[in-house]
Amino acid sequence: MELTVYFFFNLSLLIVLLFSGFLWAEKSKKSWSYRAIFIIYLIISLTLCFIFTYQIEGINVLFGLRKIPFIVGSLYMGLGPFLAAFIMLVRGFLGIDYGFWSTVLYYGGFAILFWRISPWFLKRSPKQRILFSVGVTFLFSFVQTFTLGIWHLPHSSFKVLFIFLVIQPIGVGIISYIIEEILMTIQLRQRTMKSKRLEAVERMGAAISHEIRNPLTVAIGFVQLLQNNAISKENHTQYLSIIKNELKSAERVIQEYLNFSNPEIKSMEPLVVQEELKQVVQSLKPLAKQNSVKIVSIFSQGEEIEGDKQKFHQCLVNIMKNAIEAMPNGGTLTVETESTPTTLGILIKDTGSGMTLEQVNRLGEPYYSTKGSKGTGLGIMVVYSIVRAMNGTIHVESEIGQGTTFKFTFPSLSPSFLEPVETKETEKELVGSR
Repeated sequence: MELTVYFFFNLSLLIVLLFSGFLWAEKSKKSWSYRAIFIIYLIISLTLCFIFTYQIEGINVLFGLRKIPFIVGSLYMGLGPFLAAFIMLVRGFLGIDYGFWSTVLYYGGFAILFWRISPWFLKRSPKQRILFSVGVTFLFSFVQTFTLGIWHLPHSSFKVLFIFLVIQPIGVGIISYIIEEILMTIQLRQRTMKSKRLEAVERMGAAISHEIRNPLTVAIGFVQLLQNNAISKENHTQYLSIIKNELKSAERVIQEYLNFSNPEIKSMEPLVVQEELKQVVQSLKPLAKQNSVKIVSIFSQGEEIEGDKQKFHQCLVNIMKNAIEAMPNGGTLTVETESTPTTLGILIKDTGSGMTLEQVNRLGEPYYSTKGSKGTGLGIMVVYSIVRAMNGTIHVESEIGQGTTFKFTFPSLSPSFLEPVETKETEKELVGSR
């Protein structure tokens, strides 16, 4: 293989390896992954550069592209002394000769220099860092061509000089550019995430203040009316009842927010799903009756999951209540369970107005509600938080005019699964027209 093609192939391996490391870091999603994977990349790159070496005729020097990962790692990571020690160690295994001592001299000296200027280097702009890296590589290579006697070699001197003075600076420039793009991508993502968090906090604060201010304003108004000694006893009692209800409404909003912000379940217990679902369905019968909704329950018997009873009830109530309210002109609410050897699924289906794909994808976002100004989105946010805390998942399917299906999946405690049995008494919950 021609000498220049040989080293271009080595350079292409370094570039492909860098992209592979970046994709691996993206997949791992851990804060330490980028630095750790880049260090691994540098070590593997140096090893490859030692594999792709060339013996220059006339002098006892093994020539390779190890200068590329050395300079990049020294400037961008401040790892000059570590990388130099690794290069000296590997070069020592290949023989203690003139080439080894020249390696110690060059890489030892430049390692200390790069280690000192790395903090200054990182403060420069991306364009300045790339140009500086290329310039330093060219200077390093130019010095070697004279001190090692490469300039005066009669055989293949042009090719060797081309590799020293052109390929290595170009390689450093390409890899530096890729690193700058990666850094820019990471910074952009971090700014975007921070912006989204701030936006979520702002919208959450607006939602909480709005929902609490309304009942408090009403309560304050009726307190002012109570200060009038001329009101009747009947109105006095009525006003107190209204104040109590409004304060309970404010308390409910605060409790929903606390459940969302702190969904941790401290005490887990086995829950018989069939019994828990029956209790929730029973509590929602008056609301279903008011909306002319028929409730159909199809439960597997004896299935158990692990969780918090009160919070589990809260999840189901929030979803079923929303489903009933989505059918103001009547319909059917189906509550069903389905089992596998390891999981239990709870399906809550309605025949209401349904949602678009965009609405489904936004469920669980702060202050997002399909009810418009009438909702805060806190209820569904609480549902998502509690289900995650119980090691469960939520899948939603919906179609405009066809209804919505929420599927909750939890790890099952039951050793086997049984056939679902339709609950007869709930099948009778058909209410007359409004």
